[in-house]
Amino acid sequence: MSGDTPDVTVIIATRDRPELLRRALDGIIASEYEGAVECLVVFDQSTPDTAIEMAAPGRRVSTTRNSRSQGLAGARNTGILQAETKLIAFCDDDDEWLPGKLSKQVAALNAHPEAHFAATGIAIRYKDQDTERLPVPERLTHEGFLADRMTEVHPSSFLAEREWLIGHVGLVDENLPGSYAEDYDLLLRVAKAGPIAVAPEPLVRIWWHGASFFFERWKMIDDALTYLLDKHPEFERSRVGKARILGQQAFAQAAMKQRGRAARTALATLRLSPLEKRAFLAMIVATGAISAERALAFAHRFGKGI
Repeated sequence: MSGDTPDVTVIIATRDRPELLRRALDGIIASEYEGAVECLVVFDQSTPDTAIEMAAPGRRVSTTRNSRSQGLAGARNTGILQAETKLIAFCDDDDEWLPGKLSKQVAALNAHPEAHFAATGIAIRYKDQDTERLPVPERLTHEGFLADRMTEVHPSSFLAEREWLIGHVGLVDENLPGSYAEDYDLLLRVAKAGPIAVAPEPLVRIWWHGASFFFERWKMIDDALTYLLDKHPEFERSRVGKARILGQQAFAQAAMKQRGRAARTALATLRLSPLEKRAFLAMIVATGAISAERALAFAHRFGKGI
């Protein structure tokens, strides 16, 4: 990538969470970065709050309405298509950039001219406790993402060259049910198109809490994971990766109290990967010995999901 500090548009998709949005905006505006930064806030299924708009030297906040399909994917694509800067970035409206995030990430891109996409490490905040998760650059390949979602590569850390993303990877998939796993689908396509640069420090704080629009929406999660497997047939050559997704589906089915279906999916998971913990957890949830909510809360305490 040429240019030391190109201008950046940060796309924030939001819906009815003004206090969380303000924290996200404050972190981005405070970025220690010499280039210009615009926060483009895309309001999904809600009226844009123009009161948050501002302009200062090198920093700007603007608002727009989601002009594409309802949901996170359509909102992000609205921002991608409206942006006019060389670089675009994502930040979820409930997350927080730390001051050196953008400068260190752009430096990582400048150090790897063959890369057009970059990520950083994260700090997962759950109940006042941070758990650091750092990407290992050598693992961030297409095969690596098939085997492991690597939650440390979080969408709030994504930074990409806009034209490369549109022309070589494509927009965020708006057909994914509920936009669930749209970031994972994008990573699979990005990793297939080229290398990923990394600033291996926890430069984004990810706030885990019950306010997420994906929290406990089990049927949508189950449907989205089926769509993901169908879209990416390469999972057939990654037994561990396919087992991980089937294990997530088994858990979602158990959470919906579809005990027979959950058991069948869990068994299919174990045939692929006998050590896949999600299958065992799904069977425990299916028996009613523990609720899906308690299992999820326990995992979150250690900075993990299901």
